[in-house]
Amino acid sequence: MKKVLQGNEAIARGAWEAGVTVAAAYPGTPSSEILQELSKYKEVITQWAPNEKVAVEVASGAAFTGARAMACMKHVGLNVASDPFMTLAYTGIKGGFVIVVADDPNVHSSQNEQDSRNWARFAKVPMLEPGDAAECKEFTKVAFDISEQFDTPVLLKGETRVSHSDSIVELEERKELKGPLGLDRKDAPKYVMVPGNVRVRRKVIEERMRNLEAYADTFSGNVMEINDPDVGVITAGAAYMYTKDVFPNYSYLKLGMVWPLPKTLIADFFKKVKKVIVVEELDPFLETEIRALGYKIFHGKDVIPNMYELSPEIVEKALSKKYRAPALRVAPEDLPKRPPNMCPGCSHRALFHSLKSLGAFVFGDIGCYTLAAAPPLQALHTCVCMGGSVGQAYGAGKALGKEGLGKICAVLGDSTFLHGGIAPVMDTVYNKGYATSIILDNRTTGMTGLQEHAGTGYTLGGEPANMVDYEKLVKALGVKRVRKVDPYNVKATMETIKEEMETDEASVIITKNGPCMLHRREKRKFRYPYYTIDTEACRGCKVCLDLGCPAISWVGLSGTTKDGKKRKGTVSINKTQCPGCGLCAQVCKFTSILPGKAGA
Repeated sequence: MKKVLQGNEAIARGAWEAGVTVAAAYPGTPSSEILQELSKYKEVITQWAPNEKVAVEVASGAAFTGARAMACMKHVGLNVASDPFMTLAYTGIKGGFVIVVADDPNVHSSQNEQDSRNWARFAKVPMLEPGDAAECKEFTKVAFDISEQFDTPVLLKGETRVSHSDSIVELEERKELKGPLGLDRKDAPKYVMVPGNVRVRRKVIEERMRNLEAYADTFSGNVMEINDPDVGVITAGAAYMYTKDVFPNYSYLKLGMVWPLPKTLIADFFKKVKKVIVVEELDPFLETEIRALGYKIFHGKDVIPNMYELSPEIVEKALSKKYRAPALRVAPEDLPKRPPNMCPGCSHRALFHSLKSLGAFVFGDIGCYTLAAAPPLQALHTCVCMGGSVGQAYGAGKALGKEGLGKICAVLGDSTFLHGGIAPVMDTVYNKGYATSIILDNRTTGMTGLQEHAGTGYTLGGEPANMVDYEKLVKALGVKRVRKVDPYNVKATMETIKEEMETDEASVIITKNGPCMLHRREKRKFRYPYYTIDTEACRGCKVCLDLGCPAISWVGLSGTTKDGKKRKGTVSINKTQCPGCGLCAQVCKFTSILPGKAGA
């Protein structure tokens, strides 16, 4: 049976067909859909973990019993998970263990652009890189076989275009595991990484890598295509698809296993073509390693960009100094600008309006609220990593001393707080910092697609579960000053934030009544269905436009106001977009924004 699947769907299908028993992940674009799709298969135990480190620990624990297990994350998630990951390369596994890491070339939804192939070389583990959905499914299955055959975790590299593009996939039946699961105390020397055992396992790793190099030369995913012998291209993944599209007559060595490299196959390829070009996204990973083997490369990163993502046009222009434009083409500069924005009625907008009005320096974090850095709000001033805001605000406060009182705070979402914010809050209290941390509780993991977490009260499967009480949690960490605010009440929110920023001890503010506007389970209780403009009263001051609400726009309007002043224009509110949060009415100085009527 054949079916059109997205790359992430195909990875989930491949894991199911491979007999996976346990899978864990923390959502992160472009990897988020993998676990959501895998949760639809009843044979697989799936869970959202509080962060990627925990996801790897959960999945590896299952693999130690002999079960096949998988952990999924985006590229920066592997940074978080690197602590257990690097040591698991030493311990090896029992059941197959695959870590899916999805890169984000061109930084569509990330805080940096990094090439995860470097982790494979660093940890001395194999990495497979599919180029379409069909390969996503097949390579996932092969990854589990390689993991068990060579007693190693295996990295499966996705990326935005492969993860989110569709192609035809051949569906097969599930392969159930043979033999019972269990733990053996005799395996302690293999899994207990004390120095004496580490030294033994270090030798095992080197032997394993030699065996993997031999395997790479026979791996069916490494494919040589000899066409025109004048030009040969060594490439992998999406880069192969782009290059093959514009140069179909070139010869190719398409690498499905990008680490370790198939040295014999590469040597054979150089014998069969006159000149070799390496086409790859981001770092010169393949190019560097192939040059290190002593081969001369005709073109690589001297012409192929080493940043952002590739495309057929970019590859063609880089290699031939020209490209064939499609018959119908719209220049990027001619497309309407649509910068990302918070949804109408989002509680984050209300909170950041308050912070901007107070003139606070805001240490930001990863989530929808990062959008507050953009005009017109411009109320978020740093964004580095999950949970980083709290530690950075604490550090800044230590450096500024009393001069910093009343000036700085940290913001982070509920999911981000559980992911990486608990430890820095504890550190702030323990080391007598005074930073104010604001937990934006919108009852979901918002930016990646409304996934559940330990603070929503539901599991991945939608079952009711324990809900973290943030107030009790931060008090248990030692925070004595814990306040709750309704962000839609601007005056009260500003008063609370001002008070807490001026205190000389750690404090935490938790937003309430602000669930994500897209969340269907959570009901928002706004007083009015929408708001409208009294154009006669509007002075055109544009203060409400500074909120950046998509429901509010500026329209030209001639004439005069009620008091006879000439008018250049007025504000308009689209009532189909307006949810009735009332934030604009609170900031209007002329009482020109009025509540609408239900049914009107």
